[in-house]
Amino acid sequence: MPRPLQLVIAARVVRRLRRDRTGGEAAAAPKAPSAAPALSLAATLAATGVLHLAKPGPYDRLIPKVLGRPRPWTIGSGIAELGCAAALALPATRRAGSLATAVLVVTVFPGNITAALRARRSRIRSGAERPDAKEIAAWARLPFQLPLLAWALAAGRSATREG
Repeated sequence: MPRPLQLVIAARVVRRLRRDRTGGEAAAAPKAPSAAPALSLAATLAATGVLHLAKPGPYDRLIPKVLGRPRPWTIGSGIAELGCAAALALPATRRAGSLATAVLVVTVFPGNITAALRARRSRIRSGAERPDAKEIAAWARLPFQLPLLAWALAAGRSATREG
């Protein structure tokens, strides 16, 4: 079940996309937005989606235990990333792909928190005083979710008006 913060962020994403679609507050410059954010994010999502399917082990460890067996969630998230990548790559589906990617980023955030907390608990149980590279990477991943969310929203700006 989505957490309240996830619902708030998803609602803001939807409002922003609606505002962008209707012209929003101020009129933008007449030049068309670049497709580069959408295409670069599509490539990134395609790569991580393939990794989820080809080497699911590291991603299985991100799945909260409360969700049960991790492999179906890992495979499902890999397929979702590939779907978002495909939608972002095509101008006609870019706006929907942008929204889907933003929702995906918000949805997987609890898994990233779970990974950081598990790494910390593991370190404490082992008696280690300093975090290892795995724990550092898990905590370092968290602040990058906001720029990733912004990237997803920026990707939708190059969508065609017809799409």
